[in-house]
Amino acid sequence: MQLTNPSPSLHNEDLAPAAERRWGAFSIFNVWTSDVHSLYGYFLAASLFLLCGSFINFVLAIGVGSIIIYFLMSAVGLAGVRTGVPYPVLARASFGTFGANVPALVRAVVACFWYGAQTSAASGAIVALLIRSPGMLEFHTNSHMLGHSTLEVICYVIVWALQLLIIQRGMETVRKFQDWAGPAVWIMMLLLAVYLVVKSGTFSFGSEIPADVLAAATADVGISAAPGSFAALAAVAATWVTYFAALYLNFCDFSRYATDEAALRKGNMWGLPINLLAFCLVAGVTTTAAFSVYGEVLLHPDQISAKFDSTFLAALAALTFAVATLGINVVANFVSPAFDFANVFPRQIDFKKGGYIAAAIALILYPWAPWNTGAAHFVNFIGSTMGPIFGIMMVDYYMIRQGKLDVNALYQENGEFKFEGGFHTKAFLALAVGMVFSSILPTFTTVLPAWWGTYGWFVGVGVGGAVYYVLRMGSK
Repeated sequence: MQLTNPSPSLHNEDLAPAAERRWGAFSIFNVWTSDVHSLYGYFLAASLFLLCGSFINFVLAIGVGSIIIYFLMSAVGLAGVRTGVPYPVLARASFGTFGANVPALVRAVVACFWYGAQTSAASGAIVALLIRSPGMLEFHTNSHMLGHSTLEVICYVIVWALQLLIIQRGMETVRKFQDWAGPAVWIMMLLLAVYLVVKSGTFSFGSEIPADVLAAATADVGISAAPGSFAALAAVAATWVTYFAALYLNFCDFSRYATDEAALRKGNMWGLPINLLAFCLVAGVTTTAAFSVYGEVLLHPDQISAKFDSTFLAALAALTFAVATLGINVVANFVSPAFDFANVFPRQIDFKKGGYIAAAIALILYPWAPWNTGAAHFVNFIGSTMGPIFGIMMVDYYMIRQGKLDVNALYQENGEFKFEGGFHTKAFLALAVGMVFSSILPTFTTVLPAWWGTYGWFVGVGVGGAVYYVLRMGSK
């Protein structure tokens, strides 16, 4: 749409409603292949698969979780298609023209942290491949800089730079990269599964793995219930839904480029319930076959590929999973802060500069590798505010405004969304109350039951959204 006299402090070309919409169903589908097909995504999918206890339980738990994800992503995605605006601009409708910078920066902080973590994971897959060579292993062992081996630093910088090449020409380049990387990763996943199933001579669903071994291997997922129990299945579904917490906020950064609502729905249907079920199935079957072959529960694909006798297969696997991890980094951790930082200073920062800032932060953090320390708990605490933010935004768009939004007013300093000096007090009160239950009580007290953390995001969405609705309705 054509904007009328947008305020320079709220507008630039990248933040304006999308003018060109070339993302068809296949490109939307590949947003999801890029988002989930990473080293951590594989670990989580394989872990949740094994915790289901049987194939029927797997279909029920992961299936229900994936359907919930589909409806939530469709809700925020439709807002993106209809308005054409990115996440921080959409947030202005509920948080105010300048207040939207708060939820934008929350998303940006989390994204920059995980941008470095995922870059480190991708470069680690390359390092694992290279040290199969005795010469590289010696170099890796004996040469160090910046608190890491020199080989790790070199691989990190190379992978870091490759991501800049992907992003430097904007969102159309992101689309083309995803459309290539998504199918390539799927092909490698299937080859890996077939190779291990044939080598093991079995096609099973993890029932042969001893319970104590399984519990130890999946401890990091945070599900303590017995595999296959109702409590475990509920936790599996909830964990799977919560895994996508960040993308619920900024999926409109991508859906705004969709050709129409039909393309969005089709891409989401194939990319979420169908793709997610298939991905978890392949990850689970591959992991159980690897257990039969190697006698270990290997939940990380780079651990599996490191055991291959064939250097060619190991190289193919390492490179593929490095590409997969680059994919999720671009989708979840690069695009969002690029728009978020641009939203704070539209006159000085465009999409490309915002992306460079995010990349620079990840590079600066690397010597300390905070993703391997207690700093991860701090970032997770910040990230837990995403539930209330999402609840407030969706209640505002669908329940308060009935899906109708004056897009032009989102770019006006003195328009409808000025509220109290550019900040909407009711939204921030709802956010504060939501944070009490999603972040503060679970993090700093023991008054809540142990299982609360598994469902904290849902509580944050419900409490934040409900408080916002009551405050808005009470003012009418």
